Amino acid sequence: MLDRRWILTILAALVLGRADRSDAKTGVVEVKLQGSPEAGFQLIRDGKPYFVRGVGLTNGSMAMAAGLGANSVRTWGAEQLGKILDEAQAHGMTVCAGFWLGHERHGFKYSDQAALQRQADELRKVVLQYKEHPALLVWGIGNEMEADGSNPDIWNAVNDLARMVKELDPNHPTMTVIAELGDDGRKVRQLHKLCPAIDLIGINSYATAATVQERYKAAGGTRPYIVTEFGPRGWWESTKTEWGAALEPTSTEKAEMYRKAYTATIGNQPLCVGSYAFLWGWKQEATSTWFGLVLPDGSRVAASDTMSEFWSGQAPANRCPVVEPLRSEGGLVSADPGKTLTMHLKAHDPEGDPLSVVWNLQREGTPAGGGDAEPDPPSFPDALLEKSDDHVIVRLPEHPGGYRLFATVRDNHGGAATASLPIRSAGARVGSSVVKPKLPLVLDPETEVSALFQPTGWMGNTNAIALDPQNAEAPHEGKRCIRIDYRQAADWGGVVWQYPAGDWGDKPGALDLTGAKRLSFWARGGRGGEVVSFKFGLLGPEKAFSDSARGQTGEVKLSDRWTQYQIDLKGMDLSRIKTGFCWVLAAPGQPVTFYLDDIRYEP
Repeated sequence: MLDRRWILTILAALVLGRADRSDAKTGVVEVKLQGSPEAGFQLIRDGKPYFVRGVGLTNGSMAMAAGLGANSVRTWGAEQLGKILDEAQAHGMTVCAGFWLGHERHGFKYSDQAALQRQADELRKVVLQYKEHPALLVWGIGNEMEADGSNPDIWNAVNDLARMVKELDPNHPTMTVIAELGDDGRKVRQLHKLCPAIDLIGINSYATAATVQERYKAAGGTRPYIVTEFGPRGWWESTKTEWGAALEPTSTEKAEMYRKAYTATIGNQPLCVGSYAFLWGWKQEATSTWFGLVLPDGSRVAASDTMSEFWSGQAPANRCPVVEPLRSEGGLVSADPGKTLTMHLKAHDPEGDPLSVVWNLQREGTPAGGGDAEPDPPSFPDALLEKSDDHVIVRLPEHPGGYRLFATVRDNHGGAATASLPIRSAGARVGSSVVKPKLPLVLDPETEVSALFQPTGWMGNTNAIALDPQNAEAPHEGKRCIRIDYRQAADWGGVVWQYPAGDWGDKPGALDLTGAKRLSFWARGGRGGEVVSFKFGLLGPEKAFSDSARGQTGEVKLSDRWTQYQIDLKGMDLSRIKTGFCWVLAAPGQPVTFYLDDIRYEP
């Protein structure tokens, strides 16, 4: 049942078109936690209960969020924090002030005391500058920096920072934000054990958001929590096409996912003190429409109506259009370049408002993972031969690979609906030089086929790199292996195996590795302990000729003995691979030597 504590306040805000600010304050407003695991918790702001009805703020209108009944916004970093706090105060809202902590997958080391001190010094400055702002609600220390939760150095650093914040600012709670709860609740247990200075636990959850409450308690969670990100099923959790493209729910389907998550995990749950819906704005992540409660032109989608209903206690007067999944005539979603596909759309408006439809065809995006920034894929307007409000005819581009068709439906009251469908231009473009080698394909100096992929893409401090493909020092197999030396103690370097040689996506040509199920290789360190990342598929849709898939191992700590590693390729579109293998390392304060052997794409 919907918590009604703030309905009168928010209804007044809706009448005014913004949250009431007649009693706006100019000094620090105390926020504290009250309650117990048995009785439940509340945030108490300025002496009054405060349930967070928030959004993760990116580029959407804060005034619109306030007008729909939201009372708080969340940031991930401290950039523009002063401006955001001032704007929130002007609209009667609060701010969960995020401070970004380094991620080890980005190269930050929680064993590096100098880096930790720099991070703490920066946080100290932010807290001292903004701790007395009246719109400040909570300090959000880090977002998803914990990886799998197994590294105690990360938790200890988070606790040290939280303890420092509490000493500098005793008037606002501390929170850290994790990606889901971890295998068997490991992250929850680590937080409770190693982070006593953390008052609130922020939990980001998508497909399984509706079960957060029960899983959190089953893992031993007793502290209050905020669901800091929730929304539709993520692209990483979705069903894939046979070439690996994620099937995106329609905006209508997403609205129900928001509703289910809020009802089960947030509304009237004793340990939950609120939520921040993801996200108030728009971003390119897998697609340009996957996440977001508003579109770039300010149009609302159905999930914003759903959240407004929870925030305000009543449904909006005019609802967003309803859209069904796009349907391909004959079920055909893949054909040769130059062939046509006919796609059908069904949409209606709950109030019978007139609707307009915009179609768009884009190159399939390549998700960066972890919410990292992605380039906007190019569009192909000339491929849309015939457009109407209920169908479109698409001529598949000559460049083979994955594409995605988008339909955006708008009414005349600022409401919108979106649907997308991945399609594929299969086969080889004439003159594209796509080569289909036999599998297994071995990138080995002892085989002739190694000429297909060549280690020609040197990156970073290239003067420090030496690569010997004919090394005879104890190979794993055969008579030779590859020796890599990074000869300096600082900076970073890497080498990419490319086809065509030396090409960074500016030329046609690629290998069709369809049928490969894994990329495997053997590696060993010169001494052991060397940390190296391995990957393939570096060229995204911003390139004229891109990779159709990407994968990686993440950081690997090498042994001084040969060890096999692999990247799972099942479900990926391998029809156009130009960068077949890559290693990257950051110098650990000394030179690095390691060895590679028997790199292969296996059927």
